[in-house]
Amino acid sequence: MEYTRQQAWELFNKYNKGEFHIRHAVTVEGVMRYFAQKRGYGDEADKWGIVGLLHDLDFEMYPDEHCIKEQELMKEAGVPDDIIHATASHGYNLTVDIKPEHEMEKVLYAVDELTGLIGAVALMHPSKSVQDLEVKSVKKKFKDKKFAEGCSRDVIKAGAEMLGETLDDLIAETIDAMRSCEKEYSKY
Repeated sequence: MEYTRQQAWELFNKYNKGEFHIRHAVTVEGVMRYFAQKRGYGDEADKWGIVGLLHDLDFEMYPDEHCIKEQELMKEAGVPDDIIHATASHGYNLTVDIKPEHEMEKVLYAVDELTGLIGAVALMHPSKSVQDLEVKSVKKKFKDKKFAEGCSRDVIKAGAEMLGETLDDLIAETIDAMRSCEKEYSKY
């Protein structure tokens, strides 16, 4: 039996009520779908999207058990093991020792923090949109450690390395991914 987006959405909303968390989850969902298409996993785009949607399932209610509690919550809800493993792996070397292995897991690890940083930079622009955002604007704020302090630059760099990409290329690709789904996540 296939695990559906609707099931994931209902589970996510059971543990997440805040606009920030919902918007982030929907953003990462769209970005993951984009990367699935771009990297030759188009037939798995729904699964990649579900992983993006559920990756922070436990963060709002259980921030001190992030990537640990969500495994338990997902297991109880009947989420497939591969989705549980993928979502938990984005906490690698932070809260869990589950290393991202599949390309989907590496992408999630790389873009989770980066989407937050890019979103924060976009909000500083007059348009408040990623549509006209440039890599150089993100790079400038990337270097400013006080800007969007919660977005780990070390994780972003490690994610780019894990994917074998330069930081500039990962930023450019993630901006494109966010452009592709901005209409959806901006509803929140």
